[in-house]
Amino acid sequence: MEDLKQIWQSYHQKLEDGLAINKQQTEEISTLKAQSFINSMKSIKIFTIIIGILWVLMVDYIVFHLSVYAFHVSIFFLVSAGIQSLITKIAIGVYVYQMYLIYNVDISHPIIKTQEQITRLQASTLWVTRILFLQLPFWTTFYWGDYVFQNISIFMVQISITAIFTYISVWLFLNIKKENKDKKWFLLIFKGKEWTPLLNAMKTLEQIENFKAEKN
Repeated sequence: MEDLKQIWQSYHQKLEDGLAINKQQTEEISTLKAQSFINSMKSIKIFTIIIGILWVLMVDYIVFHLSVYAFHVSIFFLVSAGIQSLITKIAIGVYVYQMYLIYNVDISHPIIKTQEQITRLQASTLWVTRILFLQLPFWTTFYWGDYVFQNISIFMVQISITAIFTYISVWLFLNIKKENKDKKWFLLIFKGKEWTPLLNAMKTLEQIENFKAEKN
């Protein structure tokens, strides 16, 4: 009987050790997954920054060249292009800030600290998207000229188009927020490498937190 008891205790101890090792391995794998999700965002962020810089340089060059050398240039083009360039510059600044956050995320840090960093990434992603949508109305005005005001039909059509795009941009600016993350239109906008890795990383961190809670 004593031998059976020792065998049982030995088996029970090995089982607990095995479960502890499995939990540790699961935690380590989950940590690597979370870090991988964050790292997967680097390439798209760098690509977006490069494209944004090239776009700003091109638009600024055109605006400067036309304003200095052109005899007649539409004020609507200059204003629309100038505002688009300004909004893009702000967006580039946000993306650079996001790169700073991404390179400073360390999953080995306490879970709460890492969650705070990822939350900042989420918030900045929402903000940069809201800001970029403010460009929408100016895509409908940069080609305006005297002809718009010389024909009432053309004028009404153009004003209607601009009003619709203005409404959409303002509505998106006000409604793009975390509370709406389960809405279909929100998922349509944020589906991809800008948003999905952040959600996956947060879920993985929650799993790690649960594993640690079970250990204790």
